[in-house]
Amino acid sequence: MKFTTSLVSLALVSTAYAANETLWGPYRSNLYFGLRPRIPQSLMTGLVWFGTHDYTAFGKARHACDQGDGLQSYSWTEYDPRRGGIQVLEDTPNNVKITTEFLKVPGGNHGGSWAARIKGEPIQDSIPTRTSMIFYFGLEGIGGMDMDTEEDQDGIEGPVKFSGSTPELDDFTIRIVDGPDNEALTNGVDYNKFRERVGKSHFITRPVQNGQMWQAKEILMQNIIQRANEILEPFKDGKGGIPPDPSYVLQFSNDAYMGSNLFAVQKVFDGSFQFDVFFDSKSAKTHLDASTFDEGMTALKASFDQQFTAHLSEPSAYPSADPAALQAFSKAITSSLIGGVGYFYGTSIVDNKFAYEWDAEDEDSDNDEDKTSQGAHLTEPKALLTATPSRSFFPRGFYWDEGFHLVHIGLFDNDFSLEILQDWINLIDDNGWVAREQILGEEARSKVPAEFQTQIPSYANPPTLPMALTAFIKRFKETSLSGPSDAELGMDFGTGQTPLGSNTKLDEAGSQHLQNSDKAISYLKSLYEPLKRHYDWFRRTQRGQIKQYSREARSRTEAYRWRGRSETHVLTSGMDDYPRGPPHAGELHVDLISWMAFFSRTMREIAEFIGEEEDASTYADLEKAIINNIDDLHWNEEQQMYCDANVNDDDESYHVCHKGYLSLFPLMLGLLEPNSPHLEAVLNLVHDPEELWSPYGIRSLSISHPEFGQGENYWKGPIWIQMNYLVLQALHNRYTKEDGPYQEKARKIYNELRANIIDNTFKEYQRTGFVWEQYDSKTGNGQRNHPFTGWTSLVSLIISEKY
Repeated sequence: MKFTTSLVSLALVSTAYAANETLWGPYRSNLYFGLRPRIPQSLMTGLVWFGTHDYTAFGKARHACDQGDGLQSYSWTEYDPRRGGIQVLEDTPNNVKITTEFLKVPGGNHGGSWAARIKGEPIQDSIPTRTSMIFYFGLEGIGGMDMDTEEDQDGIEGPVKFSGSTPELDDFTIRIVDGPDNEALTNGVDYNKFRERVGKSHFITRPVQNGQMWQAKEILMQNIIQRANEILEPFKDGKGGIPPDPSYVLQFSNDAYMGSNLFAVQKVFDGSFQFDVFFDSKSAKTHLDASTFDEGMTALKASFDQQFTAHLSEPSAYPSADPAALQAFSKAITSSLIGGVGYFYGTSIVDNKFAYEWDAEDEDSDNDEDKTSQGAHLTEPKALLTATPSRSFFPRGFYWDEGFHLVHIGLFDNDFSLEILQDWINLIDDNGWVAREQILGEEARSKVPAEFQTQIPSYANPPTLPMALTAFIKRFKETSLSGPSDAELGMDFGTGQTPLGSNTKLDEAGSQHLQNSDKAISYLKSLYEPLKRHYDWFRRTQRGQIKQYSREARSRTEAYRWRGRSETHVLTSGMDDYPRGPPHAGELHVDLISWMAFFSRTMREIAEFIGEEEDASTYADLEKAIINNIDDLHWNEEQQMYCDANVNDDDESYHVCHKGYLSLFPLMLGLLEPNSPHLEAVLNLVHDPEELWSPYGIRSLSISHPEFGQGENYWKGPIWIQMNYLVLQALHNRYTKEDGPYQEKARKIYNELRANIIDNTFKEYQRTGFVWEQYDSKTGNGQRNHPFTGWTSLVSLIISEKY
């Protein structure tokens, strides 16, 4: 079936898809391997596999990334958002190492073509490796798709071909082609009974409602179960002898339904295997094949290595016992961050009415805007391209993580980071608010406990998005306008079908906004007004009280308090269970006021760059006022540290001091002058092994604190890489560079801390196969969620000293 439409609106579908090098990607990042375009309702793919060495392995079929699956590791070893990449998954329970290779090929007017290769090999040759691989395609929205290959109830020999069309992708074909050396099991129990089906591709097609394609795995597994139940009925309760081998039983039923939009092909292998999936866009006039793919992947690897070396290679002076392995580690965590970018579309849940009692009387709250809202409700659907902290546990967008993600991504591909940032800025509403978690659609909500799904429009998160813009400005100022061509890099591989982006110089493909000042300024101007609105929202809704409690400060307005805290947690701060004082409308938070000084500084830098001189002056004044108030409101002379402020029963202000990350914010964000009288005390706190210093990084809470390691122990001692990165960034960019009485101390701390972070995360990666959400400050062991290739991947920047 070929799809046509007479609707004028569909005839005018945006040509923005035509030459978009980043249209296609593994944007179903919650899956081990799932491709889709950045189109709300369109074609999507997924990979499912399970072992057939016994029947129990079927119940642990792999699809969505899950820590409970017990994979030894899974990581993109190379990934370029414009060309594709290579991912390696070690499934030890099924004794198979699976490699997924993805290649983009440009051309035509609808986003180009692509190819994927799925191959597997035994991890241990002495153990049988029998694997069922399922590759499926789901089509949502307007369009259609058919299986062109003739159906056969025993399965299909040779390639399996599909064709389809959508308004955005236009006409396309898909082929699934076996590799040359695949083998099927021919000596299993009851082989002769099933021999007509052995070694063939099995299939089903089914109609699925729009919005439900994310549940494709359950639909596919149910079909296999139904067939298996019929075959195994005579063997129930120990009757009938030995049942047939699972490789013959756990197969699709080989039937197709009318009106299908879910298409799946299953292959069952004994030992090593390989198969290719070719997506040819008709307007691209391509016909991809195995030789094209081989040449393209060779060129992709070469270009990735050269691009990585140009932007993120480690300084030669770093002492490593195995420099090649360290660089491979750095490449893998960078690739896994970029390969973990997802595209999400759907509704979210917002509650304009909820407030804790200590937030309920805020005069500046925006929660009364919608008088008709009755509690939690669904918003209009929105789209978001975003990096994800953890594909297994946090496969969605997180506001305060994303600034760190984009600083890293921007070093490898500047313009891709700007595309992601644009999507985030587009989420800022008319009031200036953006939800701290982007849980868009039913699939995203299925991974989130119900109590965390609802977003509150008075709740903030650390404003890290602007750091991506100032990092962009810094890159723009440093960029050289010359770069090697793709032919020089081997990307022009002479097949007549050119890999994506190879019509321009390599650096230009992802750096057009660095090469062209008009593009850079135009982009920043397009984001400036929503960012101003966002900044004003922070100042309006997160303001703290000064004069009400007779606090003395040079500015009578610049004080801040996180809204949305509970008795025991301040989730909005990002440091969930870090010790705080009791909830009170008069408390002030030193981390938030520090973030606001940082936000003011970044807004000043953006305003200066685009020529908004009056705004720049205003932001400079605000930055100065806020920094002054950090000292006036939060420095405790007796404790020699920065602290939160709270209010006692007599309405008197007092300090709440808990040594840890909270105490370091004025240092971490580079707000202290190099000659500040408080800098030495903060540096001493950082470097004291009886407080925050450990051989593995800076602890989140002092080891001498009575709550160290207690309770939930999320932010009560464990080491977080992004916080250590902020300390290293401040030391490297300011306190080791600028003259001051503590310059040598800063240099010593920087060198030791950098080595501690690199050595421990690398050691744990080699030991466990993953980078982790956090690290134990007593043992250095990685802990909690993995792989955590969001901000933990900042280790790559620490290695390369790109701050």
